[in-house]
Amino acid sequence: MEFSWIRTFITAAKTGNFRKTAEHLFISQPSVTVHIKQLEKELGVQLFQRDGKRVKLTEAGSKYLNHAIHLTEVYEAGIEDIKTFSQGFTTKLTLAISPLIADTIMPFVLKQYIKKHPEVEITIEIVESKDIEQVVNEETVDIGLSCLPSFHPDLMNQLLYDDKVVLVAPHDGIDFEAALPLDEEEILSSNRLLTHNHPGYWDALIQNIKLFYPGIQMMKVSQTHITKRFIIEGLGVSFLPYSTVRKELLEGKMIKVDIQSFLPPKANTYAIYKFDHQKQREFLEFISQYHL
Repeated sequence: MEFSWIRTFITAAKTGNFRKTAEHLFISQPSVTVHIKQLEKELGVQLFQRDGKRVKLTEAGSKYLNHAIHLTEVYEAGIEDIKTFSQGFTTKLTLAISPLIADTIMPFVLKQYIKKHPEVEITIEIVESKDIEQVVNEETVDIGLSCLPSFHPDLMNQLLYDDKVVLVAPHDGIDFEAALPLDEEEILSSNRLLTHNHPGYWDALIQNIKLFYPGIQMMKVSQTHITKRFIIEGLGVSFLPYSTVRKELLEGKMIKVDIQSFLPPKANTYAIYKFDHQKQREFLEFISQYHL
């Protein structure tokens, strides 16, 4: 049995048409017919029945389809595994990282991990925090780095970092050393507050802010990097995790405003994983050494 026959069978089952199958696989239509006939001869059953120009799976064909897909997956996984081994990798680690966490020192931490563990092949998926629990549970990834904790009974949840949240405003151009501290009330009363750029703390924070500034104007901006761009352009101010604005503060693109009226929240980073295997433990032990 040849895998080309199985690929042709799976494609024909999906398209329901031998001509479309030929176009999809870049082979001739007679080749499609030959592949299907050879596979039917090998299995001793009829896989398709004709319905005009279309073909439909027989009962035997429907039963064999799942096996064919599984065979293909095993075959392709074997090829990928041997390629990984030939490139010097012995372990593969797939991570789901929220866009907000990817905007912290996490790239630096990953670089240090790769230097120390060159035998590990790292794959990164950028996934919103609200969806990370699902991809971990489905075993699409090995570990999720999320701004939200997991409450799934089959998953493990570890707090990695807690980051202070700071109020940042556009730099006013005045020399930092000579300037007076920015006034919280003036900043929040005269600027639009850019909200919901973090999935963890905004609902409670807004309630707190409205107690002191009931007339404050707000605008939802769902992405941190867009929020930062808007602040730099003078479109508003926001409460952001310090780790995400540290660079902009050092470069003088933003300025931090001290809050006296209430205690700002914390922004947490969680590791979510399904299996407590060695590769998960080693990775989490390594990144836990760093502080946001």
